[in-house]
Amino acid sequence: MAETGKGRAATAATTTPGGKGLTAEQVVSRFNRLRQEQRGLASKAAELELELNEHGLVIETLREVDPSRKCFRMVGGILVERTVREVLPALEGNKEQISRILESLSQQLRAKGRELNEFREQHNIRLGGEEDPRQPPREGPEEPKGGSAGVLVS
Repeated sequence: MAETGKGRAATAATTTPGGKGLTAEQVVSRFNRLRQEQRGLASKAAELELELNEHGLVIETLREVDPSRKCFRMVGGILVERTVREVLPALEGNKEQISRILESLSQQLRAKGRELNEFREQHNIRLGGEEDPRQPPREGPEEPKGGSAGVLVS
């Protein structure tokens, strides 16, 4: 069993069943990188979802206000004075852009999830506590006898 720098454990033969010649450490490293990319996309999507909700709340509030009323907006770190009539269309445009970006990010997240699942299946990766679905359940604490070990990531 080999340890990586983040406390993740991996067990595998020197080559994977796919025959690509990757070592266990390379497989674990690539898997962790894919998971990190997926987490990054999910994090960005959640952040944009919050921003989209905030824009929606502000738009709802400003629709009930007199269009000639003073309104302040942050533009590039600078607070500028405008009217509701000027700010509302800009906010609606921003909300639309955020929605489009969010949809694109969702597509990327689904694609990354598929890529991650394919990589897991290709390299027989099991997360800590998962059983190998191709093997019958073990009844006792016996050790596996040789064969391809696959990769275990916790």
